[in-house]
Amino acid sequence: MWPEGTVHMEADRFLRLHDGSGTQRTYAYLLVDHLRWLEREYLDFTAVQLRDLERYMGIVGAEVRMPLGEPWRVGKRPYGRSALSTAAACLKGCYLHQASLGVNGELGKKLDASRLPSRVDRRRSFLGHVKSLLPTNPLAPSRPHRRHPKMLPDTAREKLLATVNAARDRLVVTWLADGGLRIGIRLPPRFSTPPMATL
Repeated sequence: MWPEGTVHMEADRFLRLHDGSGTQRTYAYLLVDHLRWLEREYLDFTAVQLRDLERYMGIVGAEVRMPLGEPWRVGKRPYGRSALSTAAACLKGCYLHQASLGVNGELGKKLDASRLPSRVDRRRSFLGHVKSLLPTNPLAPSRPHRRHPKMLPDTAREKLLATVNAARDRLVVTWLADGGLRIGIRLPPRFSTPPMATL
């Protein structure tokens, strides 16, 4: 809705694609913020460029290398990685929908990007060995590359053993390391100690 109470027709058409779902509510919240930013920047919804969308993503919390202009969402925390990914998906979907209706086709071509699948992508998906291209979102935040996302570094066991000061804690660290200690394991309260709680 515009401030005067009229419906934003382009956004409404896009949100109706997700009618009755939680996605519709989430996308509506994100689109309202984006449309208010467009109005503040005097940008026409039908003439937005990819650089404008990248600048908006930078203003709400993504890492981009360009001048961002005036602050936005003053007093609010920047979006986290998950919210940034959702916002990127929302903006890409909205502008691709507009491009399919014949509005701002140039932006639609830039957003409709693809990439070569990696070895991990091929293993993860059904019939991954026959995939030649995967869709990608140029607005989405890049993920940190780690070879083993859930495994601890090689020297973690020694560092943990050096910080504990009780035989019980040494036993717990050794037991968990031998059993496959991974990032994200939460110890029960009776086993947690301040040095281990920080890991």
